[in-house]
Amino acid sequence: MADPKGFLNHGREVARTRPVDERVKDWNEVYVPGSLLPIISKQASRCMDCGIPFCHNGCPLGNLIPEWNDYAYREDWSAASERLHATNNFPEFTGRLCPAPCESACVLGINQPPVTIKNVEVSIIDKAWETGDVAPQVPERLSGKTVAVIGSGPAGLAAAQQLTRAGHTVAVYERADRIGGLLRYGIPEFKMEKRHINRRIEQMRAEGTRFRTGVEIGRDLKATDLKKRYDAVVIAAGSTTARDLPVPGRELKGIHQAMEYLPLANKVQEGDYVAPPITAEGKHVVVIGGGDTGADCVGTAHRQGAASVTQLEIMPRPGEERDAVRQPWPTFPMLYKVTSAHEEGGERVYAVSTTHFEGDEDGNVQWLHMSEVEFADGKLTSKPGTERKIPAQLVTLAMGFTGTDKDNGLVDQFGLALDERGNIARDADFQTNVPGVFVAGDAGRGQSLIVWAIAEGRSAARGADRFLTGASDLPAPIRPTDRALAV
Repeated sequence: MADPKGFLNHGREVARTRPVDERVKDWNEVYVPGSLLPIISKQASRCMDCGIPFCHNGCPLGNLIPEWNDYAYREDWSAASERLHATNNFPEFTGRLCPAPCESACVLGINQPPVTIKNVEVSIIDKAWETGDVAPQVPERLSGKTVAVIGSGPAGLAAAQQLTRAGHTVAVYERADRIGGLLRYGIPEFKMEKRHINRRIEQMRAEGTRFRTGVEIGRDLKATDLKKRYDAVVIAAGSTTARDLPVPGRELKGIHQAMEYLPLANKVQEGDYVAPPITAEGKHVVVIGGGDTGADCVGTAHRQGAASVTQLEIMPRPGEERDAVRQPWPTFPMLYKVTSAHEEGGERVYAVSTTHFEGDEDGNVQWLHMSEVEFADGKLTSKPGTERKIPAQLVTLAMGFTGTDKDNGLVDQFGLALDERGNIARDADFQTNVPGVFVAGDAGRGQSLIVWAIAEGRSAARGADRFLTGASDLPAPIRPTDRALAV
């Protein structure tokens, strides 16, 4: 245990962010560099080392949180890094991007602000990279078996790293021009600088993982041909079919899916463009969707110099504190969140629905018409007399995803069965109905969190390893049927 009285002596402190007027002028991460290390030992000491650490249940990876909190408190960074990597391939990703369901399940959080688990995690891994404690783990011997991984998001990368370390020859196929999936092109630079991905890719290359970019399985290479080349295949293609908004005026120019808009801003940071083909500069921007992707669009629009930014959400505004009856501890509560992007400005409007768009004579969107909505008898209905319109010269749709891409031929060419939600079906070993073909991440689970994607990749790797060798020592933190602690 760290400090037995730590949670009594120290309050919760989190990473400091840079001033808004400074950070909206660049694309660097919003946090003050080095601001965590001076406070992290005290923050780690707040961990109570509970008899039953519910943070383990909140985290699908089963992270050994009390253990690495103790090491961080004692500033034994090498041991902390070892415990952190025992369950998580990429803690620098989760430490920056995960909404921390572990903190919602923290026992201290029953009657106090919970331990800053996420901040401790990112402090440990950043220190580990600084001190050289993160090194390639090259397998002692090769199995002679080959594996193809389709998709290079967190699920695909986790599966690939686990299988490479087990001694298999692994090739990762990515349809984009760079490795990283949504980590590369869906997450803005101000949330996670892409140097963190690049560093991990170099580690994986040194371990023996091979990468093939610009190859879309189903279009550029038939799935049947891929299966013939490899002894096993892990599909980690994500849930990339975006939910659309079929209302009058949707065809107007200037209305884009979030994943059409966000990647272009990231490509500017990669040096591919001087200016993005789709930009918010000088425009009235409306973001439809109140989740994390919507917040990413808000922050991106601020940095591109939008004239105004409005974010719309069809659901009512959540409460700011946990409802002990409807969302009891240790479930992950739906709370009103103010992200760094929201701190930077803009308006958030709840309980409204878009009725139609209005354009100019050239077919460019100019206005968004909406009305307030209410829930009655389990149905969503518009409130008469609440219709209004707001200026909208750029609209981004951030309403979530409905499943993996079924238009590129991957599903049909493999002959994959789908579940009732349209995701790729799998058994207890994450194997599809096609022997030797496994699925991990959002392609099988549906749209989810990064921490679930990594857990899925690790678990699918065990299934593939057992298929190839008859047994496996690789960990499998979750089952395909496991779900988050939620009401």
